[in-house]
Amino acid sequence: MVHAMVFAGGIGARMKSLDIPKQFIDVDGKPIIIRTLEHFSKHPEVEDIVISCIPDKIDYLWGLIEEHHITKVVSIVGGGANGHQSIHNGLVEVEKNSAPDDIVLICDGVRPMLSEKLISDCIETAREFETAVPVTPSIDSVLESPDGETCCKSLPRKQMFITQAPQGYTMRKIMWAHDEAEKRGITNPISSSELLIELGETVHIFQGIRENIKVTTPEDLQTLRSYFYYESFKNFAKEELKYDL
Repeated sequence: MVHAMVFAGGIGARMKSLDIPKQFIDVDGKPIIIRTLEHFSKHPEVEDIVISCIPDKIDYLWGLIEEHHITKVVSIVGGGANGHQSIHNGLVEVEKNSAPDDIVLICDGVRPMLSEKLISDCIETAREFETAVPVTPSIDSVLESPDGETCCKSLPRKQMFITQAPQGYTMRKIMWAHDEAEKRGITNPISSSELLIELGETVHIFQGIRENIKVTTPEDLQTLRSYFYYESFKNFAKEELKYDL
């Protein structure tokens, strides 16, 4: 079986939106998290979806799921103090109805530009290697700075990759990693892949897609809105003006 675990427990401080967490911001008629969930809901291999959410937004999220007819969501649990804890809470819920060889797709709730192929590739890779992390090659030069003011090292661009989500794992592998993290006092790894690497494991990477942005900053939101504005205009031109852009 394949399970999706979407975590949306953050408040989105970098978005500078004080009135609403970034995952609930509306873009062209739908909240960002609903657009993310749609990809998993429509994917033929995904059996069910568990969400880890800000505790006081759980009822609100259930309402959005019903309003937008999102299927396959079986549970929403409260998030934790950080992303790692929110993922852990969600995984514990997934584990209740999963087998060790089942695949879990871990994804932040602000990935509205996913594709069916990306999810399929993640599932296939995780089945073969137990770990699956989508990446895109870095197109910029990368410098290392110990203090944020001076540079001491230039990293080889051909070896640099940007990680994305969803990341896929067997339940056996990811639950082992979370158990080990607790034993070793690892409390806030940046991502599941970095947790496994910190534990001495090797993760398998595969080709992601550049448009799969994580909506984190106001600039990301502007990019997302521009995309859906263009898509809406393109559909209008095709259907009403009989003009194909």
